[in-house]
Amino acid sequence: MFGRQKHLVRQIRAALVKVSREPPEQMSDPSAPPPPCPFEKRFPSQLVRDDVFFMSLAYNQAVDAWREDEVPVGAVIEFGGEVIAAAHNTVERAKDPTAHAEILAITQAAAKLGDWRLDGATVYVTKEPCPMCSGAMLMSRVKRVCYAVPDPKMGCLGGATNLNDLPRVNHHVELTSGGVLEDECRELLRTFFKVKRLGEP
Repeated sequence: MFGRQKHLVRQIRAALVKVSREPPEQMSDPSAPPPPCPFEKRFPSQLVRDDVFFMSLAYNQAVDAWREDEVPVGAVIEFGGEVIAAAHNTVERAKDPTAHAEILAITQAAAKLGDWRLDGATVYVTKEPCPMCSGAMLMSRVKRVCYAVPDPKMGCLGGATNLNDLPRVNHHVELTSGGVLEDECRELLRTFFKVKRLGEP
């Protein structure tokens, strides 16, 4: 594992150096392909379907988002030990400010179950949900939310505020905030935005 981590660090550094050496006119070209994602997908064992397993699948969705030049946030929804929805941000591609990973996954899950009430479902997402997505989780009646990286600026399940603590809401979710692949998901986000900053003229 340590050898793989060292290899990953070398890949990240190479990607950052490559971007930083590009001329400004090339870096500012909106038609240029997205910077390569130096992160590999995870392949968790199918035998142990715990929080790490499902968060690994959400992480893989986030890697797919990077490869499509989207903010690398991914989400999966588990129900009865199975994945019933998986999505990542598609805001840029869809030109839709609501096309967050969580919203897309909730829509998929509702279609799969044939019910807008997602009782008994758990949402795994790589970053703490924003106000819109946090509200959608309460409205869809999911049982539990597990997020990897807290967001003190826009997170609304414990970061900037906590909609789950509002006394008059008619549904509350079980919450696991941070700790599950937190370092891995944070590094993915941090590196993506660092590459983006270096790519600005």
